[in-house]
Amino acid sequence: MLRKLFVTCLFVALFSPVVSDCSAGGADSAGERAAESPELTPEAQAAADALRQQLVPGTEARAMFDQLLTGSRLGPGEGWFALSRLQTRFDWNYVQHTYDADGDGSVSVSEFSGFAADFQRLDRDANQRLEETDLDWSESSTTRTPGYLLFFQADRDANGKVTQEEFATLFGQLDQQGQGFLALDDLRDRFQPPTADQPSPPRRDAPDLSTLVLGLQRQEIGSLQSGPELNAAAPDFTLRDTAGQEVTLSREIGTQPIVLVFGNFTCGPFRSQAGNIEQLHERYKDRAKFFLIYVREAHPSDGWWMESNKRAGIALTQPTTNQERQQVALTCRSRLNLDVPFLVDTIDDRVGAEYSGMPNRLYLIDRQGSIAFKNARGPFGFHPRALEQALVLLLNQGSAAQP
Repeated sequence: MLRKLFVTCLFVALFSPVVSDCSAGGADSAGERAAESPELTPEAQAAADALRQQLVPGTEARAMFDQLLTGSRLGPGEGWFALSRLQTRFDWNYVQHTYDADGDGSVSVSEFSGFAADFQRLDRDANQRLEETDLDWSESSTTRTPGYLLFFQADRDANGKVTQEEFATLFGQLDQQGQGFLALDDLRDRFQPPTADQPSPPRRDAPDLSTLVLGLQRQEIGSLQSGPELNAAAPDFTLRDTAGQEVTLSREIGTQPIVLVFGNFTCGPFRSQAGNIEQLHERYKDRAKFFLIYVREAHPSDGWWMESNKRAGIALTQPTTNQERQQVALTCRSRLNLDVPFLVDTIDDRVGAEYSGMPNRLYLIDRQGSIAFKNARGPFGFHPRALEQALVLLLNQGSAAQP
């Protein structure tokens, strides 16, 4: 019993910073409260006064501001996370109406008219049938499942990709007796998620209220705008890629769907999804256009600097010029080894703010230039696989016989 409690507490301590990167407060369970914060600094008080005047009641940003002032640690059900929802044309109702020819409440391989590989990406539980649960993305992307915990212990360089060498290193750490194998209990006990009745220990890097208020005003913890809604026209923009060449969204619309991925290097949950983003791009780069929009840093060293970033050797101040952000984007692309085309947001954060792209976000734009998919706010709503499902269904639209 003592061993199990020690292991659980160890993993909470190790992974809480990873779970909470880019969220305003850091708990993955709603309702937890931070320690009492000192009164606001003069700078933060001025920011709070300005936000109170600027933010309209009922909006996502005002909900976040009001929740911050309560001392909340802001789990998935609090602040703007309570209001932001995944928006997609391709929900279960669409799939069932389009493909369920026999009306049995599921879609078999034979009922799906697209490629077998596309079906596999829709079929999350790999049971050869599409069901409503396959398209249910209500769970937080940072939920500490055993696989989640294993991944973060293995990914020692924090680039979102576990290599064979890293996996071998983890095996060596787990095989403490040098027996050359792992028993069931070695893994079961080591990757036991904390239960709901086990409170998280205090965070060593928990920010004070002044840091959070300033982070909200600067849009480091998230955009003050909620972004374009489903089926709205995608706002046009012109940004430069990492080579300095201009790309205009409206000129890219037409022949293929467009995937927009928003992220930044100091956001741990974004880094953790780098492998998923790379695989997504590799699977569909011939069928869709991809652009990664590099936005404002979520956890710069001159703001809320995360312990997880310190451990990974990531110490970046917030860029103050377009050139500085361009260099940080190049660093991100190199460290994460991403082949996705990068576009760098301007230092006024125009695109990131308009698309609500901070700290991370996913959009799918159809061939007519309208929003076909938008995930809920990151980090909790950042699910690349959910966007992939929408992309697959958009690519197959019109190919299915109606039931």
